[in-house]
Amino acid sequence: MSDSATIETKVSGSSFYAALRILPPRERSAMFAIYDFCRKVDDIADDPGPSREDRRLALDGWREDLDDLYAGVAPASCAGLVGPIRDFGLEKADFLAVVDGMQMDVDADIRAPNFEVLDLYCDRVASAVGRLSVKVFGMDGRPGRELAHHLGRALQFTNILRDLDEDAEMGRLYLPAEALAAAGIDTVEPLAVIDHPRIDTACRWLATRAHEQYRLADRIMTARPRGRMKTPALMVAVYGRILQAMEAEGWAPPRRRVSLGKARLLWVAATTTLFG
Repeated sequence: MSDSATIETKVSGSSFYAALRILPPRERSAMFAIYDFCRKVDDIADDPGPSREDRRLALDGWREDLDDLYAGVAPASCAGLVGPIRDFGLEKADFLAVVDGMQMDVDADIRAPNFEVLDLYCDRVASAVGRLSVKVFGMDGRPGRELAHHLGRALQFTNILRDLDEDAEMGRLYLPAEALAAAGIDTVEPLAVIDHPRIDTACRWLATRAHEQYRLADRIMTARPRGRMKTPALMVAVYGRILQAMEAEGWAPPRRRVSLGKARLLWVAATTTLFG
């Protein structure tokens, strides 16, 4: 199996897969390479085995590899990024921002950060990926950066709300302090928070912010900027429906991890690409 096919197999299990599949081959290959990079550095942050210091060193290794890559010497770890960087002008700062975001998870288990810190985290782990992606989509600078900003936040907020239990098991809690305060929750212990009787109120605080970001992203796409807009439009459609499904079920325990299911995902993909 080729490296490209291997990466596609990994991506196929994610909610992004349908959105990436509708891209032309060159753009799709570039997005798979970006996804693979993100997956590898994310695995470092989430691996419970190595010490924090070992994981910091592993992330520093990626920073060194990126330095070499942009200096014209491609390490094996970054070989798949050579073509996308050349073809789409992907910026080193955005790859480094992703690494910096993962280091926030490595330095300490994030627990109820204030919203300003959460926003920085989302910019690094999500909107930076968006800034890479909009270049692949062929968007112009300003609308591309704005879409990456808002859609990245919207998707990350949605993921935070969907992954409450998995994150808590790892000792992490991404719900911001402001959401807990609004719900009257006075602990930041992850397992205690997600079992709190007012957890639903805290989650709806963040869901409201997610909807705001989806609306701002949709406003940019409605203006029909240059570029391949069907892929981000499909991301909005899929993740927006996941958010709505979570709101309908609520976040009171016991929870299930919401997904659309293959049939509904295909229906959303078809209607978005045909009429979006």
